[in-house]
Amino acid sequence: MSTTRVQLIDKNTTVGTAAAEDTKIVFDGNAQDFHIGIDDSTDSLTMGLGTALGTTTHVRFDPVGAVTMPLQPCFHVRTNGNQSDLSTGSTTLQYNTERFDNNADFDNSNYTFTAPVQGRYLITANLELSNIDNANDYMRMVMVTSNQTYYQGIWAPDKTFASDGGYFSMHMAQIVDMDASDTCYIQIQINAGSAQTDLVGTIPNTFTGCLLA
Repeated sequence: MSTTRVQLIDKNTTVGTAAAEDTKIVFDGNAQDFHIGIDDSTDSLTMGLGTALGTTTHVRFDPVGAVTMPLQPCFHVRTNGNQSDLSTGSTTLQYNTERFDNNADFDNSNYTFTAPVQGRYLITANLELSNIDNANDYMRMVMVTSNQTYYQGIWAPDKTFASDGGYFSMHMAQIVDMDASDTCYIQIQINAGSAQTDLVGTIPNTFTGCLLA
């Protein structure tokens, strides 16, 4: 392994000439290159993949002091339309409309988030139900991940509704451990009663997640 020593001639070293141009240092790796430099188009200090500033930015420091990570896994999806006549047993909820998905990790065809890297993720979800059968023994919200299944808790009607109908909402938030390629999706479990409960999808039922650490 070769070693290269860089000696600073003065205690103050300036990179760049103050011209309207990108100024960068490139780290030439075997499999991947990385860079750090000033992206002149945004007046930001950036760190990213490859040799071109502003193309695959991993970390951006902007002039006001905000630090952003444009490719950090983070998604926000919602329902778009009712999901009617939910049957007894477990049903996957159809969060099918993306508001944002930073790293393209959410599949809105099967309503599933797939972790791109190992880490701890904050996952949240909410739902609203209507037309509830008062013959239900219980209902509960379920967050299914590859490593663990989490439960919102059991809601038992206990004849809350003298007849069928009414509305009920559920909310859930967990910090979950996920390995690369692990998945997460949301279900509703209904025990007993007729297949008549509806997910009220025209309101913003949401499913969100982001990598914390």
